[in-house]
Amino acid sequence: MKSINLIKMLGFSIISMASTIVAAQEINFSGDWSAIYHEDAPERIPGPPLSDFAGLPLNEAAIMRANTWDPNRISVVPEFQCREHGGDYSMRGLAHMRIERVIDPRSQQAIAFKTRMNFHNQERTIWLDGRDHPPADAPHTWDGFSTAHFENGMMVVYTTHQKQSYTRRNGVPASSERTFTEYWYLHEDYLTVVTVVDDPVFYTEPLVRSQNWVINPALRITTNNCEYVLETPIGDDGQIVPHYLPGQNPFLTETAEIYHLPYEGMMGGPETMYPEFRDQLGEPLGDSRFCTLDCE
Repeated sequence: MKSINLIKMLGFSIISMASTIVAAQEINFSGDWSAIYHEDAPERIPGPPLSDFAGLPLNEAAIMRANTWDPNRISVVPEFQCREHGGDYSMRGLAHMRIERVIDPRSQQAIAFKTRMNFHNQERTIWLDGRDHPPADAPHTWDGFSTAHFENGMMVVYTTHQKQSYTRRNGVPASSERTFTEYWYLHEDYLTVVTVVDDPVFYTEPLVRSQNWVINPALRITTNNCEYVLETPIGDDGQIVPHYLPGQNPFLTETAEIYHLPYEGMMGGPETMYPEFRDQLGEPLGDSRFCTLDCE
């Protein structure tokens, strides 16, 4: 009898130790986080100018579609006014973030993190319980379906099943076939999330970006309700979705002219992601008074 009790006690101890080890590998990201915009601030806060695709690994289909973009689409088409960001872009948008840790009441293990962005009250669930992703033909959502695990002091998140959205807020598209992997890690009060997006429809190679937050116990994330309104009357031509046909957008060179930059570099593509591209640039456009490079 004593041997049996001893074996039970040892078994219980081993299980407890295993649970403690598993718990020790987990990282608790819970809290209210203020966004830091020192990376890509012009793109993320006021928004990028028209035809600025530099540094993006876009293929010809993506560039053609981005060049047909008309910003009036957001004003004229009501369903675009309150559209949520995609799960990958929501981490870069103009919004603070709340993270809540979901605990299973029986095992007392974390089974998920829930994030809430204060832009359109967007919520996302990141599952930690080892569940599988849905089949390919399952419904897609703005946030997609996210699962995660811990390794090397980081939380690694993999997301699928997102709706079609955008890579930048100037018409650069993002397909419903894209997936992305995130690497979350803490530096004391700072949270860094490195995102790697794969889009087989519009990218020629993965797009890597990062975002940062700082913990803020005084932060209060409230509701952000959006209402649809008709901002711009529809013209007599009956055009419902503002756009330009390929090759007919008269504003494509505007940004290059204002900032006196080579137009080829503004059009994006994988070659614009690397420093060697600087040696291939052509002549800048526009008035030299706006020159931002070493030019006369």
